[in-house]
Amino acid sequence: MRVVILAGGIGSRLQEQTSVRPKPMVEIGHRPMLWHIMKIYAAYGFREFVLALGYKAEMVQEYFFNFHRLNRNVSIDLKDGSAIFHDDACDDWRVHLVDTGLETETGGRLRRLRPFLGAAPFMMTYGDGVANLDIRKLVAFHQAHGKLATITAVRPPSRFGGLRLDGDQVVEFEEKPQIGEGWINGGFFVLSPAVFDLISDDQTLWERGPLERLASTGQLMAYRHDGFWQPMDTIRDVNYLERLWSSGEAPWKVWT
Repeated sequence: MRVVILAGGIGSRLQEQTSVRPKPMVEIGHRPMLWHIMKIYAAYGFREFVLALGYKAEMVQEYFFNFHRLNRNVSIDLKDGSAIFHDDACDDWRVHLVDTGLETETGGRLRRLRPFLGAAPFMMTYGDGVANLDIRKLVAFHQAHGKLATITAVRPPSRFGGLRLDGDQVVEFEEKPQIGEGWINGGFFVLSPAVFDLISDDQTLWERGPLERLASTGQLMAYRHDGFWQPMDTIRDVNYLERLWSSGEAPWKVWT
């Protein structure tokens, strides 16, 4: 099953970073957010990716063209430019890089990937969020219900620290707790190729017409994820994710 990652948006709410790079290439722990997302899927055996590029697509292309050079020990013979790699530490992924246009909306980007996905079900997510999600359980849930689409429902993180009080005494503090009520779209979809028929053109927002029609016709199911989920929408989010990674206890690091 292939994994689509929407990685072409401008990321206007994160201009401190995205003025010089596409949002999925913003780094957490000296690795692009895109790498972190792909590692989550690969940890569960899903290693073929189709990346929908757009804004500053060349930066994503250059990263993967140079992936071996950036991630392995290498000896280079300057006389002829030949290189010898000394380890097998690279990730064993297959990556399709598809430029889906600068102004294309989320649904339109997915529609442009149809030739790369064939007639089999596939997964899709956004290039700006991580979770400690069990991908195999998500896929099994989708296969069991038989509908066209599964969305991962998550509880949004709070912007502020949470306190639990006993009288005037603070007995528990959590920096950014998940909100206890309500569910939102957390990405991490599993989709039938029939959803392409719901996308009319490049300007279709996946989150509007297609998802609304799937819901109204009873073809959209929700996989509830009560665990960690965190988007990277602001510099505050970047700093929070960086602190978690630096602590050595990043919840989304489900790989070894």
